[in-house]
Amino acid sequence: MTDDTGLTEVHECEGLSSGRTQGTIHFPASTMRDEVPSEGRVRFDAYQVDLHTGEVRKHGLKVRLPPRPFQILALLLERPGELLTRKELQERLWPADTFVDFEHGVNAAIQTLRRALCDSHKKPRFIETLPRRGYRFIAVVERIQPHAPGATLAPSPQQKPLATASPHPEWVGQIATICDEGGRNYVLLPISEEILGEMCACQTAKDDLGISLLVAAEKLLLVNCGTRVQILDASDADRGCMVRIMGGQFVGEKAFASRAYLSGLS
Repeated sequence: MTDDTGLTEVHECEGLSSGRTQGTIHFPASTMRDEVPSEGRVRFDAYQVDLHTGEVRKHGLKVRLPPRPFQILALLLERPGELLTRKELQERLWPADTFVDFEHGVNAAIQTLRRALCDSHKKPRFIETLPRRGYRFIAVVERIQPHAPGATLAPSPQQKPLATASPHPEWVGQIATICDEGGRNYVLLPISEEILGEMCACQTAKDDLGISLLVAAEKLLLVNCGTRVQILDASDADRGCMVRIMGGQFVGEKAFASRAYLSGLS
């Protein structure tokens, strides 16, 4: 998949690989301007962005995004639906004497940004390329107005509210039993909170193939109901716990279990 300059894009969310050696394109931080266009919080799709702290979250989980791609995202979110030209990007984020680095750097940054947002160059949901001109943010953007100092990001209608972390240290070491209120014989447990974010994205997009690939790679573990697990971390117990599986095919493995899947805790 190529951008308008012919560079191959890599989409980790789609399980594709370009074969190009990673790290060959560098962002010269010493020569770039550390500029974020505005402050505030915005939301689009399942993502929430804090323009002040430089954080991006998806389904409440932090998305890793380097500074330069984040700055480009911030510029796009400043004027959603409008063209952000490559010339403007260069003027705002790159000094005039780094033209060569800009041509490589901006395309690498856009690719990194698209990977982080699970976006596609051919069928974009968020960042549209206008060949030889620039980029445009095409999703609906909602600016979040804080109701009070320190207010958290408001949940989107498609999301459940993000509860304040409620630790239960007394649960650590306890044995719980995997269950499903819907009556299924099994549940899917991600091996980490990061994989939980990927699973939620696949479920939102009704991407059954994506779920299957995560299962095949054993990033999602198919655990039978009735399986016993030991609680390892309950620092955000209302959302779920890190557990060690005590029986079945994945005995000994660690996974993240949503609170709704854990019974027998007191």
